[in-house]
Amino acid sequence: MSEITAEKKQKKSWFKGLKAEFKKIIWPDRKTLVKQTVAVTVCSILLGAIIAVVDALIQYGIDFLVQ
Repeated sequence: MSEITAEKKQKKSWFKGLKAEFKKIIWPDRKTLVKQTVAVTVCSILLGAIIAVVDALIQYGIDFLVQ
């Protein structure tokens, strides 16, 4: 019986810690959120384009060598 009680206390303690950590979160304001979202989107698109170009060049090189 004591094992079950200890497990329940451990779970309660874990949830208390989780709640305390959530209170420490500082959520960004709308302007910051939009700014960071745009930055991540632009970087993702640029990186995707770079990867596509490199992939096309490598594919062209392989096709040239195989023929």
